[in-house]
Amino acid sequence: MSDEQNVLYGVVLAGGTGTRLWPLSRAGHPKFLHPLTGTEASLLQATVDRLDTLTTPERVFVVTGVAHAAAVSRQLSAMPEENVLVEPSPRDSCAAIALAAAVIARRDPEAVMGSFASDHLITDKEEFASVIRRAAVGARDGLLMTLGITPTRPETGYGYLHCGPELREGPILRVEEFKEKPSYDVAEAYVKSGNYLWNAGMFVWRVDVFLAELARQQPQLAAGVSRIAQAWGTTEQEEVLGEVWPTLPRISVDYAVMEGAASAGRVATVPGDFGWNDVGDFHTLGEVLTADPAGNVVVGHDITADRPTVLLRDTENLVVVPGSGRLVAAMGVRDLVIVDTADAVLICPRERAQEVKHLVDQLKELGQHGYI
Repeated sequence: MSDEQNVLYGVVLAGGTGTRLWPLSRAGHPKFLHPLTGTEASLLQATVDRLDTLTTPERVFVVTGVAHAAAVSRQLSAMPEENVLVEPSPRDSCAAIALAAAVIARRDPEAVMGSFASDHLITDKEEFASVIRRAAVGARDGLLMTLGITPTRPETGYGYLHCGPELREGPILRVEEFKEKPSYDVAEAYVKSGNYLWNAGMFVWRVDVFLAELARQQPQLAAGVSRIAQAWGTTEQEEVLGEVWPTLPRISVDYAVMEGAASAGRVATVPGDFGWNDVGDFHTLGEVLTADPAGNVVVGHDITADRPTVLLRDTENLVVVPGSGRLVAAMGVRDLVIVDTADAVLICPRERAQEVKHLVDQLKELGQHGYI
């Protein structure tokens, strides 16, 4: 293994259902398993692929749910099957990250670990790797590092990092505070100030430093994960996992650890600009994929196919997702999302794409879980 690939252990979180990408993304086949990258690679495969200059397949772990473990293993055939850490039920990001950190710590107690979401798009892989290497420098010094994205607009859909002074060259900046998703006016003020970065939800730290901070702030969670990690890979693994996992608090790593650690001066960030997008909804997907001259984006459309799946005439700025095999035709419309699947069709204005999750909530209230 080269020094280039000796930077860190990679941990990829493959959870959630991506309700704002319904009806394409479902509980049984969530968005990270779909090829939404403009290539044949799924979002999950693209996430693991971009770690290839930072680590090796043996040092990559994926934390996922029972329902998706088999599909994850199929998509990541180069990764050892035992590196798929299966959580019995969703416990939010802190338990998932802590489990991976504790399992890695048994192998390498001072390992540097990077935690990444499985459903982000990143266009500049080389710059991404460069930012991770700079973050690893701060991590080795005992800082809990988070990746901040240089804002390009006042975005109300992201959390923000309030940055303080430079702690190291790089630059490595102190994170004063984590900020919730703001109103537009507040977001505009953040961007104008130059002191705020988007919170990308990606982290780099030494596993021992993170686990110590977890124990300081969340002793119950830390103790539970420690018990599970001690049994990991033994005949008692399933029994201990089944007993302890349901008792763990359901809380995000931001709330559980990072906000308190920032208050204690233990969190820093490396500003990044590597074409990051969290592909949160269909409007966003339309912005990051290649459009035709009229601004229309067709997701997964094979223009070489004998039978066309999309037919557009006098349309502008559509996002069309053909998924049923039948023809989707549109004429004289603009600024719409059209998603066609085997059992559900979605049509909505692009400007309301973030609200699609409310349809999923409505289906739950109606008891129509077969559509979810």
